[in-house]
Amino acid sequence: MAWLGRDTDRWSANGDSRARQASRAEGAETADLLAFDRDHVWHPYRPMPDVNDLLLVTGAEGVRLSLADGREPIDGMSSFWAAVHGYRNPVLDKALADQAVRFAHVMFGGLTHEPAVRLAKTLVELTPGGLEHVFFCDSGTVSVEVALKMCLQYWSAVGRGEKRRILTWRGGYHGATLHSMSVCDPDGGVPALWRGLLPEQVFVPAPPASSYTSLRNSGGPAHAGDEQLDPDYVATLARTVAEHAGELAAIIVEPVVQSAGGMRFHHPGYLRVLRELADAHDILLIFDEMATGFGHTGALFAADHAGVTPDVMCLGKALTGGYMSGAATLCTPRVADGIGRGRPPVLVHGQTFMGNPLVAAVSNASLSLLAGGGWRGEVFRIEKALREGLREAVHLDGVVDVRVLGAIGVIELDRPADPRMAAAALDKGVWLRPFRNLVYCLPPYVCTDDEIAQICSAMVAAAGA
Repeated sequence: MAWLGRDTDRWSANGDSRARQASRAEGAETADLLAFDRDHVWHPYRPMPDVNDLLLVTGAEGVRLSLADGREPIDGMSSFWAAVHGYRNPVLDKALADQAVRFAHVMFGGLTHEPAVRLAKTLVELTPGGLEHVFFCDSGTVSVEVALKMCLQYWSAVGRGEKRRILTWRGGYHGATLHSMSVCDPDGGVPALWRGLLPEQVFVPAPPASSYTSLRNSGGPAHAGDEQLDPDYVATLARTVAEHAGELAAIIVEPVVQSAGGMRFHHPGYLRVLRELADAHDILLIFDEMATGFGHTGALFAADHAGVTPDVMCLGKALTGGYMSGAATLCTPRVADGIGRGRPPVLVHGQTFMGNPLVAAVSNASLSLLAGGGWRGEVFRIEKALREGLREAVHLDGVVDVRVLGAIGVIELDRPADPRMAAAALDKGVWLRPFRNLVYCLPPYVCTDDEIAQICSAMVAAAGA
């Protein structure tokens, strides 16, 4: 027995040694990966080489990320607003695997397939009435690019080629390709670098912020329907549209929520004003619903808050449930028929991976989960929890505003965000990515009440960092 005990101790010691060696090897591999990443991999809006190490993700399941250092924070960002069903969702996993064993990709030129046709049918059924034609895109930015091309080509096709400019309001963000940047806020940072190269568009002031969504404005309207439009702002819109009507091909806006331009919320009634002005002056209307589509605001689409159908709608992000890049641009028969009367009688755009079967299959699965109707109750529950959990942030030093709409929570500060804010959130077990002067979240719809409370606690900690 003594011999067996000694041998057992030796085996145990050897096991501990092997575990330590494996841990050191994994640590060295992590360090090597991060070092190479810092020196060679370009991340969005980061310098090259980078000045900071990033967090290495080794897995993700439910609403949590697994990091190489062993931490498992809640993803309060839904991976840039896309992973609304969480990670490793069994329905989406199965859809992807089932399609992969059939075929992963075929060209969409001259060929079609069931997943893409079914996805187009579902999008036509779900979106506001009148959007009947679907163009599949690789990403959200491309979706906006296609939308602008649709409108410009439409007017060229019907003999009104002088209508070449786009009107939008300041504070918007529509992507990072050259044409989509031209309708981003011209003084908001990146577009300013390209002044002189980008098309010169027509800008009106950003719409007045909604008082209903602000937690600071406790004396505001009790319901969104009680909030009134600003008549001076409506007059400004009308005057500017009328002044430029002869040269305007389209109006493009982010409906209800201006996302990366400042996470600002506005009254849905301004969308009805835009629709009336566009009709009165024969201008096309584009809604960029990249951030607002598929439930984030409490309605399936932000356009639904106003009961408005745009001529063109851009969709992406949550379309695929965050599994891969995929987007779509929808339009009315007026736009499609007009392009069809031109020379050439086709929309001059296409991509290698357009209508990719894997993207279409996982998008169909994502939309099937949304179509079940449970998302609405979950978003309402999350909104209530965000309002409760973020209320204490109103009284923090340096907080300008705290606002909540649907599954979107925002703390606006009087100072720029810095890395200490993300670190403070991570210490609370939540991954957030503060930017500009904002700490915000768009959590997966499958978060529990306790997880939403933890996200709120992390946001408050970040704002006070």
